[in-house]
Amino acid sequence: MVQHTGSQTTTPAERQEARQATWYQEGVVAGTLGAVTIALWFLILDALGGRPLYTPNVLGHVVLKGLRDGAALQDLPLSLDVVVGFTFVHWLIFAALGGAAAYLLKLAEQNPNLGFGVLLLFVVFESGFLAAEAVFAWPLSQVLPWRAVLAGNFLAAAAMALYFWQRHRHMVVNP
Repeated sequence: MVQHTGSQTTTPAERQEARQATWYQEGVVAGTLGAVTIALWFLILDALGGRPLYTPNVLGHVVLKGLRDGAALQDLPLSLDVVVGFTFVHWLIFAALGGAAAYLLKLAEQNPNLGFGVLLLFVVFESGFLAAEAVFAWPLSQVLPWRAVLAGNFLAAAAMALYFWQRHRHMVVNP
């Protein structure tokens, strides 16, 4: 069946494809907002501490170079290559998380009983992230206070949630 809308003609397959692209693009935008928010948060904290780009430099050395010595992490020289590399990896992770969240919201729109589960999954994921950081990334706890990480994650999640809320105001969530 073909639906005529003004001068455009769309088939059901074309409309389905447009919806698929929409949730994926929505996820990338939300992930980008989250990544930018947390990056700005740490840029502000680093600048106030007199060490701009310190956080992505340290995280880049841990993630990309495998550095684990807490003492060495405190006195790293700034490497823009490492900062750019980590920033890209960071954005990819947030884009993937945004895509997953957008997909789950798409499912929750189709079944309101899933909405609360999506919210609960977020809380469990955030708690799990903080627990994994405490267990596996202990050298980082010497240079990046957990309160700053928690606040940054909260700000990023709030930015993403606000974007999703604006895009899904009609969504109903059943407990």
